[in-house]
Amino acid sequence: MYFFLRVLSLLDISTATVVVPKMLGTLQSGDRSISSLGCVTQLYCVVFLAATEWYLLAAMAYDRYVAVSSPLRYSAIMSPRACLSLVLLCCCSGQVVSVVQTAWVFSLSLCGPRRINYFFCDIPPLILLSCTDTWLYERQLISATVLVIFTPFCLILLSYTCIISSILKISSAESRHKTFSTCSSHLTVVTLYCASGTLIYLQPKSRNSQDAKKILALIYTTVIPTLNPLIYSLRNKEVKEVLIRVMAVLMKK
Repeated sequence: MYFFLRVLSLLDISTATVVVPKMLGTLQSGDRSISSLGCVTQLYCVVFLAATEWYLLAAMAYDRYVAVSSPLRYSAIMSPRACLSLVLLCCCSGQVVSVVQTAWVFSLSLCGPRRINYFFCDIPPLILLSCTDTWLYERQLISATVLVIFTPFCLILLSYTCIISSILKISSAESRHKTFSTCSSHLTVVTLYCASGTLIYLQPKSRNSQDAKKILALIYTTVIPTLNPLIYSLRNKEVKEVLIRVMAVLMKK
């Protein structure tokens, strides 16, 4: 579990690093320009990190399923090699999605003033600049959204259906609560990601919802990655005990 949490933290830090520094620089200097290469790089990184994180959340759900359903065989099934293989598979899948989406977006013909009504380079505002018919690309983007968001989400639901079934078989109410509490933080993160990501990418060319999409994108790329460490840490008994000890030491000083 902690191995996957370390990888998740790295993805969250990377996501915020891709978006926030440029956004803060723009707010401070007033310079809203970005080079073509910078835009390509930013879009590639955002899509890669988002897709990889979705696949990682599915892998974490499977990890929780094994821990709850087969605790005695957990170490054998989720060996370090198996965990590393799952993470590498998530990264490779995210890489494929990112390369395809980035190449497709920048193959579109752009016309008029190259200004995007957004705070970073993302797919919905970029395709609004196209002067060609984007119907085929929009259908492809919806298919990619289903592949990247709904497929892992369905796997997560399946894992948690099996987890809940196993928890209900536990006779002790205290044990049931303790077991489910290890999964609640993961479910919280999945719900936040699914809601914001779906609303952003299922209607990519809707001009009427651009302001709402900017708010959702801000939540998706900055707020949720910032909250993830808090969500997971404050639900962890060991972390809370260490935090209490540190606070006690600081108060004595």
